[in-house]
Amino acid sequence: MEKQKLQTKEKVGYGLGAVGKDMVYMLSASYVLYYFQDIMGVSSVAMAIILLAARIFDAFNDPIMGVIVAKTKTRWGKFRPWLLVGTLTNAIILFLMFACPPTLDAGGLIAWAAVFYILWGVTYTMMDIPYWSMIPAFTSSGKERESLTTLARSCAGVGSAIVSIFTMMIVSGLGSVIAGDGAASSEIERIGFKYVSLIVAVLFVVFIVITCITIKENSTVDMQSATLKQMFSALVHNDQAMAAVITIVLVNTALYITSNLVIYFFKYDLGGESWYTNYTLFNMVGGAAQILAMMLLFPLLRKAFSTIKIFYISLCMSIIGYVIILLVAMSGGSDIWLYLIPGILVMASSGMNNVIVTIFLANTVDYGQLKNGRRDESVIFSMQTFVVKLASGIAAFIAAISLGIFNLSSSATTEAEQSMDLSLNVAASSKMGLRLLMTVGPIIILIFAMIWFSKKYILTDEKMKEIVDKL
Repeated sequence: MEKQKLQTKEKVGYGLGAVGKDMVYMLSASYVLYYFQDIMGVSSVAMAIILLAARIFDAFNDPIMGVIVAKTKTRWGKFRPWLLVGTLTNAIILFLMFACPPTLDAGGLIAWAAVFYILWGVTYTMMDIPYWSMIPAFTSSGKERESLTTLARSCAGVGSAIVSIFTMMIVSGLGSVIAGDGAASSEIERIGFKYVSLIVAVLFVVFIVITCITIKENSTVDMQSATLKQMFSALVHNDQAMAAVITIVLVNTALYITSNLVIYFFKYDLGGESWYTNYTLFNMVGGAAQILAMMLLFPLLRKAFSTIKIFYISLCMSIIGYVIILLVAMSGGSDIWLYLIPGILVMASSGMNNVIVTIFLANTVDYGQLKNGRRDESVIFSMQTFVVKLASGIAAFIAAISLGIFNLSSSATTEAEQSMDLSLNVAASSKMGLRLLMTVGPIIILIFAMIWFSKKYILTDEKMKEIVDKL
């Protein structure tokens, strides 16, 4: 029986799920290092090891989850049960991760960070893979699926932007009210993050419940299940999938290095008592640029350019943005308005890339079917979760080690200093190292990504039309 076209409530329900899950992801990806290293005082080396080890663990966990979902059969379908269970457990773990008891000793803090961060990754995978894999279960055509995927990616960008924009202001506001007058800045932030994580966790559960209620799995989708060996083999033999995956890792690593360090840049380099406000304004403008780029700029450019050309344009935009940030910082510019234009370029680039990489991965599925005789959608799209988390892990590892070298942490200052402009207590060499890592590092990675992609990825619009015609 042919599926009916998607109703508005189904699109809204699925989009809300994307908003919720990326709110959770962005809170972890952008603030877990800051929370444990800067606020709780966990050593930068320990955090670097934890963050990278968790991603290595995910290398085995993600494909296993893809197999489990493929083999699941229940009266509610194979996707929604895992989506709901994964969401509930992930929300609980998220809250506990940001509710670390301050009375723990150094070893206890490291253990808390390690256990809950790894569990967070496992439970996030538990809901993320079925979320993206379930699209064929309630859509009827390739165009409808592509449209829904684009919508979901845009909604995911909204979720990320919401967390980026409002987190530190809410942390400061709630923390100040609950901690009371006279509390140290680190105590205010510790309490603030605890309750922000609770708010995000509750919204996450509510949004995914709406997704599960509004989406009906109209048919039993035959996901080809495979052993781990077969899954990795299929990926290795799909050279275009490998080209796309490595490109995504590089591009996301560059972005996550910035997202991990930008809060330190505002706090310890630009400084000032209003750094919360400046940081929020920067994220607000950047978040708006990210959303508008996905919804408006990409469709507009798509009318004149191929997806590959738009990808190159977006990388160039990002590189130009980083160069401007570096030049302004090196010239001693401290006015927030000087950083907004380059911030727009970097975040607009990120927004377009959110849509573009999904299209690239979808293209490799068709290519793999023509080359290898089978469609490995579950393999390819389970890797999407892994490569993004791998990129965040690599970026956090680099950031954590560098922060230790630069000696940037609230725990390194005295109680009296914490109520002052922290930028005054940071050595010029530390500020310089932070600036270079936050800008030159991503530039080098993006240039390498551009070179790699240009040499390895061949799926142009013309090539894809040829593949589709053959299929």
